[in-house]
Amino acid sequence: MSMSENINIFWADLMVEELVRNGITFFIISPGSRSTPLTVAAVRNPHCQTEISIDERGAAFYALGYVKASGQPAVLICTSGTATANYFPAIIEAAMTDVPLIILTADRPPELLETGANQTIRQDNLYGDYLRWHSTLPCPDDKIAPEYI
Repeated sequence: MSMSENINIFWADLMVEELVRNGITFFIISPGSRSTPLTVAAVRNPHCQTEISIDERGAAFYALGYVKASGQPAVLICTSGTATANYFPAIIEAAMTDVPLIILTADRPPELLETGANQTIRQDNLYGDYLRWHSTLPCPDDKIAPEYI
């Protein structure tokens, strides 16, 4: 993988490439400004199949249906805030039926959280016990080794 335009794109490229290396190639994207690096990484990776859905709730249920029909995991990408909350009903259903969904949500840097806008809600642990695993990455920094990502 070549060096990316900036560190946000570089980290997104690393995440998408790692998913592809593990055989996960279907991405449903609900575009937004905060998730642009993830969107760019998925769209320009030649091994990814991408679909665009501007409605997050519809996107999540589309991904759920894809996984149930194909038996293959799907990745959901969306921007920050309440957009991520719209994935929740499908995430609950996926958890209850053991369907593998991977959720990549963007977030604001800590200093821009809880500033009154709907896209600035705290997202950490938003989906509670309905996830098998979750992680909140730090803000991109070139001092953090790429292997961490």
